[in-house]
Amino acid sequence: MKKLLLTGFEPFLDHGINPTELIVKNLAGKTIRGYEVVGRVLPVEFDRSAEVLLGYVREHEPDAVVCLGLAAGRDKITPERVAININDGVRDNNGRIPVDELIVEDGPAAYFSTLPIRKMVNALRENGLPAEISNTAGTYLCNNVMYSLLHHYEKRSETIPAGFIHVPASFELSVENGRLPGWPVETIQRALEIAIGEIE
Repeated sequence: MKKLLLTGFEPFLDHGINPTELIVKNLAGKTIRGYEVVGRVLPVEFDRSAEVLLGYVREHEPDAVVCLGLAAGRDKITPERVAININDGVRDNNGRIPVDELIVEDGPAAYFSTLPIRKMVNALRENGLPAEISNTAGTYLCNNVMYSLLHHYEKRSETIPAGFIHVPASFELSVENGRLPGWPVETIQRALEIAIGEIE
């Protein structure tokens, strides 16, 4: 059976929970359209997140990789189209705040996702779930791990389905912060199972 590495992040900033952590743990060990899911949670640290992710890649040698991240404030499931070679953002969980910092010193400006993002969005919409392709993964840890992941495979001249999907806040987070749109965790999880089901 093929193997899919699915990652989420631990809570960060003032968010008491991170729905991606819960979903990754819920889906670990399940089979989705011929893929056995290996679920792992990443730290929210510029100096460690990509290193930990690539350690899991080397350990499990997956046939596909989907990284998940919380986009608090978005109201749709948003597969990311592109990752850029920049770290620049608010503090991570170690208090580090990079400014205009390259992720890979000699790396290209950007990498495009190799996930079937258009098919994912179409499938989600057909199932009544709001979704759209996002053209910016930001410059925080989500962008960092997406860029590092795609750079890893480019350096090895390997092509597998790999990329990043942002999810909205869960209802629990929207209760903590009334300005955030929130989805039930169960609905976010169902959406991700549908999206993953489009990977061949």
